[in-house]
Amino acid sequence: MAKKTKLLVFILSLGIILSGFSAAILAQSEDTLKAGFIYVGPVGDYGYSKAHDEGRKYVEEAFPWLETFYAENVLPPDVESTIDTFVKKKNADVIFTTSFGHMDPTARSAEKYPDTIFFHCSGYKRAENLGTYFAGLYQTYYLSGLMAGALTESDKLGYIAVNSTPEVKRHINAFAIGINEVNPEATLHPRWLMDPDWVDPQGAKEATEALIEEGVDVFAYTEDTPATLQAAEENGALSFAHYNPMYRFAEEGTLSGQVANWGPIYADILYKVRNGIYTNKNLENVDYWWLMKENAAKLQAKPGMMINDKYIDDLKSVKVEDPILGEISVYELIMKRIEQMKSSRVTFDPYVGPMKDRQGIQRLKDGEWASHDKLWTMQWAFNNIKGPWPDEPKE
Repeated sequence: MAKKTKLLVFILSLGIILSGFSAAILAQSEDTLKAGFIYVGPVGDYGYSKAHDEGRKYVEEAFPWLETFYAENVLPPDVESTIDTFVKKKNADVIFTTSFGHMDPTARSAEKYPDTIFFHCSGYKRAENLGTYFAGLYQTYYLSGLMAGALTESDKLGYIAVNSTPEVKRHINAFAIGINEVNPEATLHPRWLMDPDWVDPQGAKEATEALIEEGVDVFAYTEDTPATLQAAEENGALSFAHYNPMYRFAEEGTLSGQVANWGPIYADILYKVRNGIYTNKNLENVDYWWLMKENAAKLQAKPGMMINDKYIDDLKSVKVEDPILGEISVYELIMKRIEQMKSSRVTFDPYVGPMKDRQGIQRLKDGEWASHDKLWTMQWAFNNIKGPWPDEPKE
């Protein structure tokens, strides 16, 4: 695929869109737009596919001219046949595929059905009728790292990683950077499940319990169930939920969580399709990379609770010295970083140099902000990470 300049779409969320366009414009035609969603896992009541389905419900409720449908538990070998059904039997105008493993079958289907508009989540292959999108969680993982570094008593923290993709490594490194900022003595110990379906509750439970036996007392994870959260609480450890609020599964041990908010992205895409801004002829450079500023990522224990109330006083009691902000509590530092990363002109990011990996290799120069490509292709490990690291680069 020829390398083209990316169109990084930083458009405002649905609420602001609605403030700039009248309801009459939104409902300008009686024709129904049909959108199909293909999920790699179950929608259930937690996890990655559940978060995407919440986004689907968000747009279906917002747009009276929209009809949606979905298929769950669709692994890569079944994507093309599912798309065939969506196009031929459901007359889909737009199809969203939501897992990295869906990328190649989506690209083949986009070529097969040139009149249909496709959007693929977390991939990089685009075409005239195929765009890409992603809600990045690394900033919220960094914020979780600030909390974890402040509240650990053992200075040993754990990360349960279901796979070793650049996305997961980006999450782990951001968590490690946050830990290091408030607690340079602490170390992070990842465990790799390597499950292609991204769902391995038994493996996550066993890995969590094994790390607790080694002295780990705070966890984060990328695995599509609350198994780590529950195992941590059962053994007196703390953890952060992933992708969906999971506070109800472990109310004592949940510190907060990294929550993806897909609704605004889906709203922006479908609104533009509806109004002819996006067509089956102009998507080859459309790549959404939405973060906290665009409200695509949230720090949240549960709706209405950003940080578990039980731990706010503890975070306020831990003081750190910031080179710019001076002495500040970790709680205040978290609030300041959120403000900086959500500003219309972002003034802070976890991946700003100088930054070296754990082998001493310079990854970011002094003052350099990591580019989209550097974040998207990340393989290296931050310097407080201990243990195995698949495909670790040597240069």
